[in-house]
Amino acid sequence: MGCKISRQVPSEPTPSFNHRSALASDTPFSCLAVSENEIDSLHKLFQKLSDSVIKDGLIHKEELQLALFKNVNKRNLFLDRVFDLFDANKNGRIGFGEFVRTLSIFHPNTPKAVKIAHAFKLYDLRHTGFIEREEVLREMVLALLSESDLVLPDDVVEMIVDKTFTEADAKGDGKIDLEEWKEYVAQNPSLLKHMTLPYLMDMTLAFPSFVNTGVSSSDLKA
Repeated sequence: MGCKISRQVPSEPTPSFNHRSALASDTPFSCLAVSENEIDSLHKLFQKLSDSVIKDGLIHKEELQLALFKNVNKRNLFLDRVFDLFDANKNGRIGFGEFVRTLSIFHPNTPKAVKIAHAFKLYDLRHTGFIEREEVLREMVLALLSESDLVLPDDVVEMIVDKTFTEADAKGDGKIDLEEWKEYVAQNPSLLKHMTLPYLMDMTLAFPSFVNTGVSSSDLKA
C-alpha cells in the first residue's frame, strides 16, 4: 500500500500540531485516506488530556493516570512504564509530537515487530536491556493482576512468575533478552493484546471512552 510506518519514537524536536502533515506521513495514520483529519482528532484528544489537571498544553503523568484509571494518586507501575514510553525526551511531560508518534505504536497497522520491541521496553523496568526475574518481573505481574482486579495469594503469584520466567528464559541465564522475548511472544501472542488499540483505525469516528467522560472534582480527589 506504500504506507510509511515509523519504527522508532524519535526524541526532540518533535513536530507540533502545526506540522500535522509531517506527523501523518511519518506514522501509520498516513495509511488512512483522511490522515490529517486523523491528526486533528488526535489533537482534540491531546487537548482534553493536557487540560485535565495542569493547563499547560502538555500531558503530565497525573493526567495520563486520571484518563486511564480515574485516579491521580494511586501509584501504578504499568502506568509509569507507559508514561516513560510516551515521554521520549524524558522531561516528565508529553508533547503533541511525542503523543502521536507513541500512540502510533498501538495502531492496528503497526508491524508486529515494532509492538514486540516496545512491549519489551515496558517490561525492562531498569532499562538494562533485559527482563529480570526478581523485583522486575514480579512487580509487573502484580501490577497487571491489580489492573485486572485480581488478588491472588503470594504463593500463586510466585508460581505464575516462576512459570513465566522458566518458559521465557530459554538460555537459562537468569534474565530474558530481546531475542528470548520475541520467541516467547511468538508462543504466547496474547502478550501483545494490550499493544493494539482498534479505535485508532479511524479517530474521526471514535474517541476512547475516557475522552467522552467529563473529569469531575471527585475524580481529582480520589
